[in-house]
Amino acid sequence: MTTSTITEYPVMEHFATIQGEGFYAGTPAYFIRLGGCDVGCHWCDVKDSWPIDTHPKIESKDLVDAVLESGLNIVVITGGEPAMHDLTALISSLRSAGLKCHIETSGAHTLTGNFDWITFSPKKFKAPLDSVISLANELKVIVFNRSDFQFADEYKSKMEVGAQLFLQPEWEKRDEMTPSIIEYIKEHPEWRISLQTHKYMKIP
Repeated sequence: MTTSTITEYPVMEHFATIQGEGFYAGTPAYFIRLGGCDVGCHWCDVKDSWPIDTHPKIESKDLVDAVLESGLNIVVITGGEPAMHDLTALISSLRSAGLKCHIETSGAHTLTGNFDWITFSPKKFKAPLDSVISLANELKVIVFNRSDFQFADEYKSKMEVGAQLFLQPEWEKRDEMTPSIIEYIKEHPEWRISLQTHKYMKIP
């Protein structure tokens, strides 16, 4: 196995915040949002992250320094679609510094790096890889319309035993879809609801 020579990454933004979604909601974490996405969700709320070349490239060691300066010990790699990049060097550097590494991915690309937590959020626009599904700790399905409940159950059946299952209303349709999600979860209690609490709190 060859060692990755990629040590710098296109970074749209990086910042200390509170995780707003899923299993770790409410937990302080340092977010690194990488540029680049080929999934193309029409309701994406960070479309500025899609291009790769418009974002400055930052060395792994400089990102590690920024995280350590924040005093936080959980790093969330997000995007865009972060798995488009070879993350071996970045994750190795973060873990060597004693930091826990999480990733949020659509599963459409092979994962590189050794993660402490993998949030798998499949999209209809680009099929995920079975190799990612089998590694995921958490399934988070964005509910844009009622057909997404069937989509969610299709992936629920593919998850490993013990994986956390979340349904999350798409932000612009939260008033319409949240009541439906609540009723669905009452009938299917293996699921939990995820809300974008950071948006309610008006933090990044």
